[in-house]
Amino acid sequence: MNPVVDILSLDHEGHGIARIDGKVTFVDGALAGERAEIAIYRKHAKYNSANAVAILKASAQRTEPRCKYFGRCGGCSMQHLEASAQLAAKQRVLEDNLARIGKVKPDVMLPALHGPSWGYRTRARLSARWVDKKGGGLVGFREKRSSFIADMASCEVLTPDVSALIQPLRDLIGMLSNADRIPQIEVAVGEHVTVLVFRLLEPWSEEDADLVRAFADRHHVQIWEQAKGPDTVRPFWPDIAPELSYSLPEFDLVMPFKPTEFTQVNTGINRALVSRAMRLLNPQPGERIADLFCGLGNFTLPIARSGAEVHGIEGSTELVARARENALRNRLPNAHFAVDNLFEMTPEKFAALGHFDKLLIDPPRSGAIEVVKSLPDCAESGEGHAPRRIVYVSCDPATLARDAEVLCHVKGYRLEAAGVANMFPHTAHVESIALFER
Repeated sequence: MNPVVDILSLDHEGHGIARIDGKVTFVDGALAGERAEIAIYRKHAKYNSANAVAILKASAQRTEPRCKYFGRCGGCSMQHLEASAQLAAKQRVLEDNLARIGKVKPDVMLPALHGPSWGYRTRARLSARWVDKKGGGLVGFREKRSSFIADMASCEVLTPDVSALIQPLRDLIGMLSNADRIPQIEVAVGEHVTVLVFRLLEPWSEEDADLVRAFADRHHVQIWEQAKGPDTVRPFWPDIAPELSYSLPEFDLVMPFKPTEFTQVNTGINRALVSRAMRLLNPQPGERIADLFCGLGNFTLPIARSGAEVHGIEGSTELVARARENALRNRLPNAHFAVDNLFEMTPEKFAALGHFDKLLIDPPRSGAIEVVKSLPDCAESGEGHAPRRIVYVSCDPATLARDAEVLCHVKGYRLEAAGVANMFPHTAHVESIALFER
């Protein structure tokens, strides 16, 4: 007989937390305050993993998932939780991490940045597979806790035009002679074109190529192909198409990018995040500012618009080349870029970069611990020596909290403000921004 449990709270991945004989049990599909019948599918030494089989008492925050594949598809984890409650849960994750890991509390919690929660995803990596049992091709996200691809024909979080391509892509895969040699299709939606990058383990035959060209023409997309690593990505059809780009209208910027170059998946939230970062950083003409992990210049160029001298540093040679092109394209000679591995930053290397009035840091999930350790300690630095203000944009609250502990307890900064941005609605992913003052 399945156990019946009370769900006490939500964990950081959006699972319900219950206790069975004192042992923590994570319940997929259950919300805080609910009573649920559960099926345990894995027992660990310290906790159990379970699925909700039936909700016997529902939370007032429970809502009907919009997507009919929710629960099977692993792309979303929180469609059953009302949108404002999702945001509140993410804010709690940020506050908990800052308190527990960083031992810090922001003076101000910023209101959450949120936008459309459906049809927002302009970037995705779709898995593809030929499956004899299903009688054709599958294209989509993987199933929960599985390497199988969800049998789906639409997606509520992809842009509507890309969602409408899933079934035609399945049909196309089913017609290609190398169907079992196409493991993934990467999607990049720009303001003037949508690009699909087919990963090819063996080339298309001439007949395949004709089918693919016809597909591109019929659906008004551009197809690229990738034979090996990212440097082998090239346009396939049509040869001439509008360039992929997004814009930041508030700063009069157009940002071209290649389909495999990193950009944020949610254009609306990215604009709101850049806007908030600029207000917190408050760059001024005459200031010297560093943008670390600058990518293709998403924050660097808005900083440069203020008239400040800005130095973007990034580990990827390709992204730095793109950032320089974007600075040239937007006529911003005060934006300078350099390639450097910021995971190997040292106090000596940081000092050699010269004095910065302010910093913007936007690292990957692993955070920026070597950078923050390289800043002058409060004991050894006068006011003129260390950046007096740091805006930190984070895609992992745990590493932000770890870095905040060093900034606040070793480097002499105060955590003035922090808040979340709902970059990935219906998932447990937490994007946040924090302001540190010397």
